[in-house]
Amino acid sequence: MNGVSAIAEILKMEKVDFIGCIPSSPLIEACAKVGIRPIIFRQERVGVNLVDGYSRVSNGKRIGVFAMQAQAGAENAFPGIAQAYDDSVPILALPAADSRARSGVTPTFSPAVSYREITKWSAQINLVERIPELMRRAFYLMRTGHPGPVLLEIPSDIASAELEDSLNIYRPVEPNRAAGDPRDVEKVAEALIHASRPVIQAGQGVLYAEATDELKELSEILSAPVMTTLAGKSAFPENHPLSLGAGGHTTTRAVVHFLREADLIFGIGSSMTLTSFGARIPSDKTIVHSTNDERDINKDHTADYAILGDSKLVLQQLIEAVKQRSPKANKGDNSVKEEISSIKGTWLKEWMPLLTSDEIPINPYRVIWDLMNNIDRTKSIVTHDSGSPRDEMTPFYETVTPRGFLGWGKSTQLGHSLGLIMGAKMAEPSKLAINVMGDAAFGMVGLDFETCVRENIPILTILLNNSGMGIYGPEQFPIAQERYGVKDLTGNYAEIVKAMGGYSERIEKPNEIIPGLKRAERIVSDGQPALLEIITKREYAFSDRLR
Repeated sequence: MNGVSAIAEILKMEKVDFIGCIPSSPLIEACAKVGIRPIIFRQERVGVNLVDGYSRVSNGKRIGVFAMQAQAGAENAFPGIAQAYDDSVPILALPAADSRARSGVTPTFSPAVSYREITKWSAQINLVERIPELMRRAFYLMRTGHPGPVLLEIPSDIASAELEDSLNIYRPVEPNRAAGDPRDVEKVAEALIHASRPVIQAGQGVLYAEATDELKELSEILSAPVMTTLAGKSAFPENHPLSLGAGGHTTTRAVVHFLREADLIFGIGSSMTLTSFGARIPSDKTIVHSTNDERDINKDHTADYAILGDSKLVLQQLIEAVKQRSPKANKGDNSVKEEISSIKGTWLKEWMPLLTSDEIPINPYRVIWDLMNNIDRTKSIVTHDSGSPRDEMTPFYETVTPRGFLGWGKSTQLGHSLGLIMGAKMAEPSKLAINVMGDAAFGMVGLDFETCVRENIPILTILLNNSGMGIYGPEQFPIAQERYGVKDLTGNYAEIVKAMGGYSERIEKPNEIIPGLKRAERIVSDGQPALLEIITKREYAFSDRLR
């Protein structure tokens, strides 16, 4: 068999059942021959976003794969891989490339070289005989340790070269996990027990480790409130009395209050990276940090205590250690829960006029409130787009199940939510999959809604159309706006979706939101993708921030 046939056979062994692609990738025909479905996109970025969402919702158990054609295809996929890298998502990129004889000849584009800064590992398949070895390393790296995208460049001469040795030597790769050093666990357990105001910051690593139950148990033993990072949102149920919510570009009043009052912050499954899209931890705190990536410890925060290991295993160790040292730790102490409830109640009361507003154009907070309260959140996956939808949804959308909400940040590319929710739907076909995006985001990627129609991926897109770039307040670009209208956009997106074969409605009154949601949900359950274009005002009020 030739090189691409060998790669396709290995993908099949690794239980890959589809690849995202654009025509011209040599892998398309090879994969089709072994029963791997090629899904064609309008642009590479959206295809990479789809396999990103698929890997996230599959928790890395099933890996999303994207194959790019040489030169232009490999170049166009760059932003999608960058987003996956920033969000620590394990995906496999398989770009075609010119033959090895052209290596180093400008302007030949080498994906293996160009992608090194935004992948966990990037390499060229330089000998056809190395395909099994390199594929094995790729899958192991994606499934073990800190997740991230992996890239293997396929030169054209490797794609067509014959592989004489049998592939019987290839076996699907199993991941490994590491528990924490017992001495580190003992130190951290003592620090947690003796802290007077501990706060747990849970990151996406808790989701990948499937450690929500352990996180709940430890927080309840310690009566320690839990906030999540933006990417970790849904790692802890936000209807739990110890939940503070997610810390993103905007956050909840409870997150701000408890971070300021805390004497100890315990980051678990989080890189604790300083970013514009996360709540900043005040500098006068004792820092406890547990992650599976040694590069993150003592990076942006000096760690007073640290544990290197898998979040689930580390939490199990800490639960046992805390129970041994303090078997009655905080039993019956409801003061923290009452404090959270009081702060949340006051905060929501302040925001309820916007969350239940009857104004026209519709207030976007009304859309979020009606959405959250009129779907079965235990059977739904919801994600935001960047900009206003992210900042409006993160504090107020209360997620109750792991991966019921996909938060993403650090790199925040407009339009990422469309491909992301397509992949989520493919990973969990029985769930209602919804992305909330603005009109600027739809302008970036909207034509790939036709991919949903053509490929039978029934998602629901809620498009908040405020006819502009609403994230920028009145004080930004005042002269450019007055003279040239730089923040203004136009478009009837419901009509565009209809023309592409999808179901759509345009909603202009608040009392039409819930009936429209119900109709769209029925349409989606029947297998047709749907879009609700909701005409909203430009809202410049945002919830609390900690910078």
